[in-house]
Amino acid sequence: MEGEEEQPPQEADVEPIVTVGVSEVVPRVLAGEAQNLSDADALTLLLEMKLRRRRERPSLPRTVTELVAEDGSRVYVVGTAHFSDDSKRDVVKTIREVQPDVVVVELCQYRVSMLKMDESTLLQEAKELSLEKLQQAVRQNGVMSGLMQMLLLKVSAHITEQLGMAPGGEFREAFKEASKVPFCKFHLGDRPIPVTFKRAIAALSFWQKVKLAWGLCFLSDPISKDDVERCKQKDLLEQMMAEMIGEFPDLHRTIVSERDVYLTYMLRQAARRLELPRSSDAEPRKCVPSVVVGVVGMGHVPGIEKNWTTDLNIQEIMTVPPPSVSGRLSRLAVKAAVLGLLGYGLYWMGRRATSLVLSLPIAQYCLQTASTARPHK
Repeated sequence: MEGEEEQPPQEADVEPIVTVGVSEVVPRVLAGEAQNLSDADALTLLLEMKLRRRRERPSLPRTVTELVAEDGSRVYVVGTAHFSDDSKRDVVKTIREVQPDVVVVELCQYRVSMLKMDESTLLQEAKELSLEKLQQAVRQNGVMSGLMQMLLLKVSAHITEQLGMAPGGEFREAFKEASKVPFCKFHLGDRPIPVTFKRAIAALSFWQKVKLAWGLCFLSDPISKDDVERCKQKDLLEQMMAEMIGEFPDLHRTIVSERDVYLTYMLRQAARRLELPRSSDAEPRKCVPSVVVGVVGMGHVPGIEKNWTTDLNIQEIMTVPPPSVSGRLSRLAVKAAVLGLLGYGLYWMGRRATSLVLSLPIAQYCLQTASTARPHK
């Protein structure tokens, strides 16, 4: 809706994982019968096991950037290429090394389904762009934003077809590994797609939209797996998009820079001090710094580093501006074009069907009989 603000989701709506906390020294549970452990002791034991696995000086991949919050919480940002086996391994290694309290991924609630889909299903889905998907995108985002989303899906489908690899494998690995870590939460950290597309469309003039759509429609350059790995310093999908939108600074701002701000905000929200479990209400509360792993496209890492220590206000970048005059005209033009093509298609099909029917022998015979039976003046 125009002018409305969408609230960011805090956690994935998929098999929620409980979290309590982490960090420094936790009281050791005394040896004893497992059945005699109280709930608090059991929680403390699990937490202790987690902290034993956590490494003080973890051995991390070179794609990981470490950030420290004001309260001492640590955030390990894994920069990934969305179509890369190496990125999957980087994510798995990082989560196993640091045993995080929260894992934040570059997904929103509109893309969370990819976490539960298997690779073969995702591969097929990514390759098939159907009319049903177009209708769903238009219903969800409006005509122009829906068409833009389908064009971007076409870019993703092009890479998928070239590589034979489904996108988002690093997010699925992060989800699986987070479920193995005691007391680890899983958060969705990206801005909702409808907000991003609506803001992107609003930032372009009519002719800029036409030019961008033309570039996306005729994307056909071959891509190899080596190309993907060479793009580890800048995510392949985002690099291709950056090349196409480089002449549109406002579009780059809405699709990349604003999402850098949003991702930074969500990582900082996740990196808050955590309360340790207490054996009784009389025991004083103890809070410790948390450990967070962020999984984002490599192209977002510099922006996250830049914004990490700045004051952030995401209300402005969550607001969808009202459509401009050119925006309203472009929507009318698209609707008119679609209706025109539909009408022409029906007319052409009607003419073709009529010609085929009239060319049949039975039709020729009927016409000839009717002609001879007509009385002559």
